[in-house]
Amino acid sequence: MGASDRNHSHQGPAVVEEIQGLLKVYEDGHVERLPAMPDVPCTWTPEPDVASRDISFNHPTGLWARFYVPDRRGQLPLLVYFHGGGFCVGSAAWRCYHEFLARLSSQASCLIMSVSYRLAPENRLPAAYEDGLAAIKWVRQHATYCIDELSWWQTKCSFSQMFLGGDSAGGAIAHDAAARLGLAGAPAWLKGVILIQPFFGGEARTSSEKNSTTQPVRSTSLSLAASDCYWRLALPLGSNRDHPWCNPLATPSFPKLEDPRLPPMLVCISEMDILRDRNLEFCKAMKRTGRSVEYDVYGGVGHAFQVLSKSPMSQLRTQELITSIKAFIYSRLNQL
Repeated sequence: MGASDRNHSHQGPAVVEEIQGLLKVYEDGHVERLPAMPDVPCTWTPEPDVASRDISFNHPTGLWARFYVPDRRGQLPLLVYFHGGGFCVGSAAWRCYHEFLARLSSQASCLIMSVSYRLAPENRLPAAYEDGLAAIKWVRQHATYCIDELSWWQTKCSFSQMFLGGDSAGGAIAHDAAARLGLAGAPAWLKGVILIQPFFGGEARTSSEKNSTTQPVRSTSLSLAASDCYWRLALPLGSNRDHPWCNPLATPSFPKLEDPRLPPMLVCISEMDILRDRNLEFCKAMKRTGRSVEYDVYGGVGHAFQVLSKSPMSQLRTQELITSIKAFIYSRLNQL
């Protein structure tokens, strides 16, 4: 930080919300996102058999996506993926997501569309949820006709075999999109939903949230204070954490999720995550409604381990996670 930056921090508007190392919100409304994770270009290839390109698809809102196309014969299933970051930070260009999704595309032999959506607090919910649906709508529009400049991924894509997925806030976006699509009857092309540590909340604290305040931080990237701050910045002003955009099990929204026609779901949960118990409660509630839900708990790792931790344990669990996602995808395709 230069001298001018230091002077601005000292003399300028006060910081009213802060997530250490990631985000500062000033009293004048200015939002500063800190360079916590480097962006990488789509031309960088961590997996030699996976090509990647960026596409802008909604110019009024600035939406864009990074596509991952593995070198395989025939048409492949498509996973529409939403990154995490508490709805407030993150990008499809972040190196950690680029590496993880290129690896997933290679090992699971699937196309991936990684969506970069609008962020809060400049764009509070439901902006990110609306962007999720806009991305899916854009893909579906291209299922019926081919455009030369997009043929590099269109000709590889099996549009009748699509999945939605995401981690943390991205998991919440994928779930919201699937729930909205399901209200009109589950579309035949949507084969499943993959939620990795989905970022849900609620006013009542769970045991894993309570325990996180009395235990030292261990192998996790999400504290209870940061979680609360993300929700204050993402939800509509005046809302609490039992808003249906935060708590899918809240009374106003839960009945909408009881339709067993909704697509099967895989939920990936981390043992050391403050969201562990909330994620488990969500899975059990879905099962009680007759939904097809599989879930795995990954021992010894915390929130976002698959993108933010390089420890030997995290690397082992990440490989298990990718194997589980691949098995889920192809088990659904084998049922056709």
